[in-house]
Amino acid sequence: MSKRDYYEVLSVQKGADSKEIKRAYRKLAMKYHPDRNPDDKDADAKFKEATEAYEILGDEDKRARYDQFGHAGVDGQAGGAGGFGGGGNFSDIFGDVFGDIFGGGGGGGRSRNGPQRGSDLKYNLELTLEQAVKGAEVKIRVPTLTECDTCHGSGAKEGSKPSACGTCHGQGQVRMQQGFFSVQQTCPTCRGQGSIIKDPCNSCHGQGVKEETKTLNVKVPAGVDNGDRIRLSGEGEAGTRGGPAGDLYVESHIKPHSIFERDGRNLYCDVPITIADAALGGEIEVPTLDGRVNLKIPAETQSGKLFRLRGKGVVPVRGGSAGDLLCRVMVETPINLTSEQKEILQQFQASLKGETHSPRKKSWFENVKQFFE
Repeated sequence: MSKRDYYEVLSVQKGADSKEIKRAYRKLAMKYHPDRNPDDKDADAKFKEATEAYEILGDEDKRARYDQFGHAGVDGQAGGAGGFGGGGNFSDIFGDVFGDIFGGGGGGGRSRNGPQRGSDLKYNLELTLEQAVKGAEVKIRVPTLTECDTCHGSGAKEGSKPSACGTCHGQGQVRMQQGFFSVQQTCPTCRGQGSIIKDPCNSCHGQGVKEETKTLNVKVPAGVDNGDRIRLSGEGEAGTRGGPAGDLYVESHIKPHSIFERDGRNLYCDVPITIADAALGGEIEVPTLDGRVNLKIPAETQSGKLFRLRGKGVVPVRGGSAGDLLCRVMVETPINLTSEQKEILQQFQASLKGETHSPRKKSWFENVKQFFE
């Protein structure tokens, strides 16, 4: 008798992801499990069929072979609900599917009574643009949990030590019966620790750690940008029961600058110029992070024009050539004019006599005319 298509068995599409496949199998397994249908042979057969389909489609390698060659590509790879080819067994696959409901898999949970690594920490470090571009060494103060120096992290008073939990016998988890199968849950007495501290340390009150503020030196490499992280190994929270400390991740945040704006390896700045400089041309002094340089302004320069100063930007932290400084000239309209200055401007305006001295103005009016037409 030919086998049904495994996708049809689980009622999923061929492109279904692993979550959909697991969800479909869980639904069928709950419905047709033999413990729920002790006298129904049809249910037992459907349960075995669904389990076989899940064992193939739930494994990426087996699924790939099945998609390419069909049942011929996986014959002998599935064993129904009895024993699974490839070294697996039903408790493994069943625990994988139902473990997320009850907090533990069918194959047993992991005890937490051994050394535990401390948590990683994150510190937001504000830097000036100059510090970020050139690099710096800064001091930071970090609140964290460190190992108690009285009990050395055990949590027990000097001369005593934690004793094994009587409820879970040091395992940190207890087995609970849930209907037709059993699962493991965190021990409610020791909360997964596996041990009980009967005589706690007076300094840390049995926690094994204490709050402390550390002062650390952080070497900021040249070229860091917003979001770049510096890892300080072992400077996170202290581990418990002799476990290693976590790490501290220092994330850089660049403060706004009064002159420059950064975009990757390039810098931008607005440079105000007079109408005379824009019309006649000239040379002005502009700032860079390395000092002042002269910028030549050609005659008839329009407001908003960008001038590129090569190599005056930022050398990226991961290497490469320096970026550029792009100066955007902004032609300023003069204010607080005297009567004489206004008269000069009026004479200048009259001298233009409608000639095409304003190229953008002419093209703008032409576009407006076309728009209304």
